Formats: sequence, structure tokens, C-alpha cells
Amino acid sequence: LKNETASMRYRSNNAWSSSVVTRVAVGGYIHGGLCHSQNIESIFAHIPGLYIAYPSNAADAKGLLKAACRMDDPVLLCEHKGLYRQSFATSPEPDENYLIPFGKAKVVTEGTDITVVSYGISLWDSVMAAKKLEDEFGYSVEVIDIRTIVPLDEETIFNSVRKTNKAIVIHEDTLTGGFGGEIAARISDNCFQYLDGPVKRIAAKDSHIPYAPILESEILPSRQEIQNGIKELIEY
Repeated sequence: LKNETASMRYRSNNAWSSSVVTRVAVGGYIHGGLCHSQNIESIFAHIPGLYIAYPSNAADAKGLLKAACRMDDPVLLCEHKGLYRQSFATSPEPDENYLIPFGKAKVVTEGTDITVVSYGISLWDSVMAAKKLEDEFGYSVEVIDIRTIVPLDEETIFNSVRKTNKAIVIHEDTLTGGFGGEIAARISDNCFQYLDGPVKRIAAKDSHIPYAPILESEILPSRQEIQNGIKELIEY
């Protein structure tokens, strides 16, 4: 992917393209141990010329896959194993022939108190945490599903942050080196004057993923941790 497909346009002076779609199963919360619970999106995001999608539901996965098959550049499609098994990840398709363009995020829930940026299975924990905060405290949380890592829909994120004035990025990858750090940096660079607090991140601890469920739960972000993090930043 790095030395051949992603660099094809560059090496050929744009004479050749590389239409390769690579589907990879990723993610934890499945008690699969350290080899079967990895998240790799941040590693591959360092490779110029490689598009990366990370859908949070079945309809988006189909729409992004169909769009990827029509692209002239290589695409890495990250499919979370845990979402294969969850009924909440099923979603109605708009029609039989729909496509989802790369670089177009989705505002899943609208809000005014804080912007939550997420993707993959963490998106669902964020949505559920936002709902609980609304029910219990009346907080209004805007949740954005970025859907694609590369390209990143900065416009949707920035417009939301300029409205809510606070931002938190939530993902399952490790805190150090995770793509959330890149998102947080771009928010700080472009929306600093609108921020009423630090750009926060919630992510996995910097560790391999254990096989034992009780140990796995200590490493990966929990719904309660996400809820507490959002609440703390709102009340900052």
C-alpha cells in the first residue's frame, strides 16, 4: 500500500492510477486479544495518496464501498468487527444505487453546548452518552460522524465548533499517535478564537489490547468515560 499503490500517481507523474480497494477488519470490544483488536487508521493516515474510510453503520459501509470502487486511487476501508454483531449498526438505505462521497461528514445529532467528533464504534457510544446527558442534565450535544479519515471534512467540524465553542474528539485508537490528535490540532489551528475551553480527547490507553474482557475494558474507552468527559468539558 505504501510503496506501490499509494505512490503510483506520484511516481508516474500522474500517468497511472491505482484503483485498489482494501477491506480490513479492525477494532476491539470483541475479546479478540492484541492481534485481532487493533486499530490501524492513524498508521495509514501518514501515507500520502491513500484514502481511508471508517464507517459506523451498514448503510454507510455500503455507500462508501461503492464510492471507493469507482475511484481511481487506493482506498483502505476499515470495518469494525464489533459493528458486525450489533443491531444498532443496521440502518436503512436511502435507495438501491446511493453513493457516499469521501470527505463528507454527517451531523448525527444537532446541539449547541459542545461538538463531539467521532467515528466507527465510538460514534455509537458518543451518541448514547449524548442522549443520556440530554435526558439527565438537559445538555445539548452535537455529534459528528466523520465517516472518512482521509479526506477529512474540516468544514463540517469547524462550522460546528464555531457554533458550540467546545470540542472533544472520541475514538478507540490509542491516545498517543491516534488520529484524534490530528483532528484536535486542526480545530485548534482554525477555531482557536471560538473556543471556550481546551480541545479534549478520549481514546484507548497506550497499550496492547488484552484478551481477558475485564482487562480489555480497562484499556478501551467506556461509555461512562465518554459521558463523563463530555460533561466535564461542557461544565469547564
